[in-house]
Amino acid sequence: MRIGIFSEAWEPYISGLVTSEVMLKNALEKLGHEVYVVTANLESFTYEYDEKKRVYKIPGIPTGIYDSRLTGIYPIKAIQKIKSWDLDVIHSQSEFAIGTFARIFAKQYDIPIVHTYHTMYEDYIHYITKGYFDGPSKKIVEYLTKFYCDTTIDELIVPTRKTYDLFKEKYKYERNVHIIPTGIEIDRFYKEKIALNKINNKKTELGITSDDLVILFVGRVASEKSIDFLINNHSDLLKKNKNAKLLIVGDGPDLEEYKKLAKKQKIENRVIFTGKVPWEDIPIYYALSDIFVTASHTETQGLTVVEAMAASIPVVALDDESFRNAVVDGLTGYLFKNKKEYVNKMVELINDQQKRINMGKQGRINSEAYSSKYFAERVLHVYKTALKGKLPKKDRTFFNRLKNTIKRGFHGK
Repeated sequence: MRIGIFSEAWEPYISGLVTSEVMLKNALEKLGHEVYVVTANLESFTYEYDEKKRVYKIPGIPTGIYDSRLTGIYPIKAIQKIKSWDLDVIHSQSEFAIGTFARIFAKQYDIPIVHTYHTMYEDYIHYITKGYFDGPSKKIVEYLTKFYCDTTIDELIVPTRKTYDLFKEKYKYERNVHIIPTGIEIDRFYKEKIALNKINNKKTELGITSDDLVILFVGRVASEKSIDFLINNHSDLLKKNKNAKLLIVGDGPDLEEYKKLAKKQKIENRVIFTGKVPWEDIPIYYALSDIFVTASHTETQGLTVVEAMAASIPVVALDDESFRNAVVDGLTGYLFKNKKEYVNKMVELINDQQKRINMGKQGRINSEAYSSKYFAERVLHVYKTALKGKLPKKDRTFFNRLKNTIKRGFHGK
């Protein structure tokens, strides 16, 4: 099968979305399929095609939101190149310019289109409106989401039951909704695959000693991730273990604010901020950590908890639908509802090394359900569903030519 992935974001941009897209491409190729990518060029204002990797980058203008760029919705220069790929199916990963382009191209050339809905946009409204017009804004988001995910696509994929319920119960979506938790290349996080000298060198670089207990967060450093909750409660954890260090891996718009918060709490020497780190180095940070934590309430799935499980470390996460699918409370980690529960569960794990080891082992076993191969196979099933009811490609080509011939005849051309 010849598959086209259309997305606003791709390497070298680092995000959960990019991780899932790259993983999907690699897994599909391992299964023998040809996968092409259409994305925004984050590094220059030129059209670039990497023949070997099959990645076509379209120039755009900076949006001011992280490293993202906004391309045109119909870049004419790209049409012939993409048309030459003779795609069987298009997989849209975006609701913006590239996503719109995917829908136009699919319609124009009668190609089945599948879309994955990654972001719960309603959770982000208040960051834009600042509390004003939340109601009307959510209605607009609902309208646009239903338009993009209903009238313009053939099949819809969502990563969690939480997102499924949004479409089926709130939006009254009548089309198929396939729940497919995003997979990861779990084996890249296995501790035994990471050289001990890399782990020790990174600890030295970060100022982590053998006596320190490392509590890890990985993700975008922004307010919706509730990192302030982790920092504000770290003081209570230090009362139980003075060697506990909070390691925050990632970059984002609120990095400096969180540094100020740690200083205000007088724990700046017990909170480590790495800033932006290379994608290939992420497993090292898991390998040197003892517990993974997250208090984010705006995830659709939360891939970082699966990464932590694959790295054999227990997870302490907010009791949210996004994390319940992966974290088995009391078995692979703990779920908490409030500050008291968070502190109590953390203290329990901090003081019980054997429990951390046992939960880590079980997490490693459970992470197998999120393997990239299993994920790719389930996505392929959706592609085949989208292809059902479509004419064979050779017949579609014939009828399109016939249609165009008739159209030209009506116009006297």
